[in-house]
Amino acid sequence: MNITVYCGAQTGKDPEFRKRAAELGTWMAENGHALVYGAGDVGMMGVISNAVMEAGGEVIGVTPEYFIFAEEIHKQIKDLRITEDLSERRKIMINEGDAFIALPGGTGTLDEISEVMSLKRLGRLGSEVRPVMIYNINGYYDHFLRFLDRMTAEGFNREIDRAGILEVRSIGDIEKALMTAGTADTERITAYDK
Repeated sequence: MNITVYCGAQTGKDPEFRKRAAELGTWMAENGHALVYGAGDVGMMGVISNAVMEAGGEVIGVTPEYFIFAEEIHKQIKDLRITEDLSERRKIMINEGDAFIALPGGTGTLDEISEVMSLKRLGRLGSEVRPVMIYNINGYYDHFLRFLDRMTAEGFNREIDRAGILEVRSIGDIEKALMTAGTADTERITAYDK
């Protein structure tokens, strides 16, 4: 399975972020999952991609041409996709992903996972379940998740849409979420047909 991971070009202040990103990358490789990500070798991007590669896993890096000069691009990636801009990068990362995970990151991470959440809400991720997960390491996403709850409570989001954004706190939670990946998304299809 291809898992698209959105994360920062920094590692953040909490060492747990780095530790858990490495753990996720190793687990992905050991379980036959390929990483789809933004192609960087710095920050959380570097941590997870290095962990996947060190464990013998497959990595698909996707980056706009101008980031090759502006950022550190991982030189060991065998499958590097160069795009014209960020829009094309996001599209490829979404199309390649069977599931999506947001690790701790900044506004770019929020931008990318928010687009996936919106596409899921609009029924544009296809007719199969493609889990959308927020990896809430040490409460990093507590406020964001509560804000999603507030959106729902105030009527700006439906319950089915909020339920489709999964909070995960461990590899075990991720494994459970992935158990439904690839199955028919009949609840969402039914909900949008109404």
